[in-house]
Amino acid sequence: MKIFYDQDADLDFLKSKKVAIIGYGSQGHAHANNLKESGIEVIVGLKADSPSRAKAEASGLTVQDTAEAAFNADVVMMLTPDELSPKIYAQDIAPNLLPGKTLAFAHGFSIHFKKIVPPEGVNVFMVAPKGPGHLVRHEYSEGRGVPCLLAVYQDPSGNTRQLGLAYASAIGGGRAAILETTFKEETETDLFGEQAVLCGGLAELIQAGFDTLTEAGYSKEMAYFECLHEVKLIVDLIYEGGLANMRYSVSNTAEYGDLTRGKRVINEGVRQEMKQLLAEIQSGAFADEWMAENEAGKPRFKEMEAASLAHPIEAVGKELRAMMPWLQKNQLVNKAKN
Repeated sequence: MKIFYDQDADLDFLKSKKVAIIGYGSQGHAHANNLKESGIEVIVGLKADSPSRAKAEASGLTVQDTAEAAFNADVVMMLTPDELSPKIYAQDIAPNLLPGKTLAFAHGFSIHFKKIVPPEGVNVFMVAPKGPGHLVRHEYSEGRGVPCLLAVYQDPSGNTRQLGLAYASAIGGGRAAILETTFKEETETDLFGEQAVLCGGLAELIQAGFDTLTEAGYSKEMAYFECLHEVKLIVDLIYEGGLANMRYSVSNTAEYGDLTRGKRVINEGVRQEMKQLLAEIQSGAFADEWMAENEAGKPRFKEMEAASLAHPIEAVGKELRAMMPWLQKNQLVNKAKN
């Protein structure tokens, strides 16, 4: 895997162009503001009635209707949700995507699964920060950066890679590392990580642990601390130096329990289920399922989301976090601004 840094990028490839950021959510606000502060001319494309317009304008950004922004831009970065992007692209982007322009993404989902099929005369690249947008913005503001993935899908102009490198550098990626990959690899590994480990696997493990303790008669407060609150303490150790660093830091009792009991939880049946998840991602079955769910109005999604929010761990967590005011300081997410 090739790795690049700021010294490998030439921002002049981007400074001569107008960049339209389509969407102003977690990634959108980060990309737009980081680009602007790197000296790039930025337009934010939003629906006329978008509540995000006020947030973008408050940051000093130029805001236009989505189609107008796409028409005026040389580079169009799609930072809208995967399930909404195909419709937005068809209605507002495609009619204004003339040959020689560049279409960009921060996730390969729409391109890899052919939910969006760009015309041949358009450059297509991906710059995918390996972190949520709020972290991308925070690290850039502190003079640091979040590593980014770079991939090129179409290159009729012959300089799409240089343009992508410049973009990644301008949002802070070159301060950490810019790693070259493909749309296929980024998409499939990203979806697998979200489903099996980072979101799906972890959330279910936390709730299952909480339920096991409370059903056995232990207090919900103790269950919360042991199965959710302390996850950050362990993850921070892993983040800093891998699993070995965590095992070096915890007690011998904890490490012995980890090494002897962990495989009983993540057993062969779980590993086989992970392989099935990956197969569904690779075949496109998950992508088709998710798009169909969206087309139907997300009934199953909303039902499951509501059930998750109603879980007892959320109520006790809210009470306990109120006792720890330091958690509210320097928050990455401020819903009023980003």
